Amino acid sequence: MIDAFFPNFSFKRFFAIIPIACLFLVLPPLTLTSLNLGGTSCFFIGWLATFKLVLFALGNGPLNSSPPLNLTHFVLLACFPVKFLTCSHKKSSFSIERRQLATIITSDSVWHNHWSAKVSHLTKLFLLGFFVCVYKYKGCLHPKIVFLLYTLHIYFMLELWLVLISAIVQFVFRMRLELEQPFNDPHLATSLQDFWGKRWNLIVTNTLRPTVYDPVLSMLVRYMQPRLARCLAVMATFLVSGVMHELVFYTIGRAKPTGEVLSFFILNGACLILEIGIKRSINRKYWLPQIVSRLLALTFVILTCFWLFLPPFLRNKADVKGCTEAMAFLEFVKHGRLVSPNFITCPLYA
Repeated sequence: MIDAFFPNFSFKRFFAIIPIACLFLVLPPLTLTSLNLGGTSCFFIGWLATFKLVLFALGNGPLNSSPPLNLTHFVLLACFPVKFLTCSHKKSSFSIERRQLATIITSDSVWHNHWSAKVSHLTKLFLLGFFVCVYKYKGCLHPKIVFLLYTLHIYFMLELWLVLISAIVQFVFRMRLELEQPFNDPHLATSLQDFWGKRWNLIVTNTLRPTVYDPVLSMLVRYMQPRLARCLAVMATFLVSGVMHELVFYTIGRAKPTGEVLSFFILNGACLILEIGIKRSINRKYWLPQIVSRLLALTFVILTCFWLFLPPFLRNKADVKGCTEAMAFLEFVKHGRLVSPNFITCPLYA
C-alpha cells in the first residue's frame, strides 16, 4: 500500500497517486459504452474514487486513516459510498450502561426507521413499474407530464441503485458496512440551500465539500471578505459538479457535450447565492410559510431541470438505451442468451 511507503503527506505521495486518479477519471468514458455499466462506473470510479484519491494524496479524506486500511477496505471505501461499522472492545462499565440505556430508548425509533426505509424503497419500486406502464401511452400525455415522470424516474432509480450496490457489497464481502445516506426526502426541501446542501444526492455533496468547497474557501478567505469567499466557493462547487455531470452524460450518450448540464448547475448555484443574500437582507422578518417555500424551491429545480438537464439526456436517447439494456438483461435471465442491446427493440419506444 502507498501508506506503507509514504505514511504522511509529501510530494512523493502526491505524485504517486495523482496519475492513478487521472486514470480513474478518464477510464470509464474511454472504455465503456453501456448506459448502466458506463454511467455507474463513471460515478463510482471516475467521480467518487478519483476525488477520494485526490484527498488521500493531500493527506485528507476517509482513505487517510490511522492505522492504514488494508487493500480490500481501501478499495471498497474508495469506490463505493459506504462506511465501515467499527466498535471498540475496551469500554468502561459506565459507557456500557449508557449504551444499553440508549439502545432501550431508541430501539423503537430504530425499528420504525428501518421499516419506514423499506416501505419507502418498495413504494418507489412500485412507482417505477407504474411509470414504465405509463410510458406506453406517453404520446397521449403532455410533454411536461412526461418530463416530470422522467425526473421522478431518475430520482427513484438513483436511490434504489445506490441501496442495491451497498447490499451487494455487504453480501459479497461479508463486512459490516453502512451506506452513506443517498437522499434525505428532497421533496421536503424548503429552499435551494436546503435542497442542494442537505437533501439531494448527499453522497456527491459529502464528496464535493472536502474536495472543492473547503479548499477554495480556505484559500479565498485570506484575500477577501468571508461572505464573498463563501459565495465563490459555492460557485466553484457547482461548477465542478456540472463538469462531472457532463462527463457522466458523455459516458452515457457518447455525444459532444453542449454545456446545458453545466449551465443547469451554474444557474442553480447562482440562484442559491442570491437566495442566501435575500435571506440575510430580510433577516427573517418576512419569512414565507413552509408549504409556500417548498413549492417555490421544488418548482424552480424542476423547471430548470426541464429546461437544461433533461433535454441532453433525452436527446442522446438514454431512455431508449436503458430500456434495450434492461430487455437484454431479461433475455439473459430468462433464456441464458447474451444478446446485444443494439439488436433489441424496446416495446415502449417501438
